[in-house]
Amino acid sequence: MRLALPDTFDVVLLQGEAECFLDQDVPGDAAEAFAAKFEWDPRAEEGSFLYVRVAPKSVRAWRGEPELHGRVIMRAGTWLE
Repeated sequence: MRLALPDTFDVVLLQGEAECFLDQDVPGDAAEAFAAKFEWDPRAEEGSFLYVRVAPKSVRAWRGEPELHGRVIMRAGTWLE
């Protein structure tokens, strides 16, 4: 899976393995952590929700063109110095 956050100037690009869970199948500790962080629990809502857990393998980050050099900050699941 590839995620690009939040916009085209201040970029964080994650690549990794994604695992999807329906709201009734999500591990309890993951659902509780999500609810605590966002002060919202999709399990209490009507309808069905999908949780996506991403284990990053590589991360690139930059803010504007001057920071394009050295933008890889994680490779093969290991943070770079």
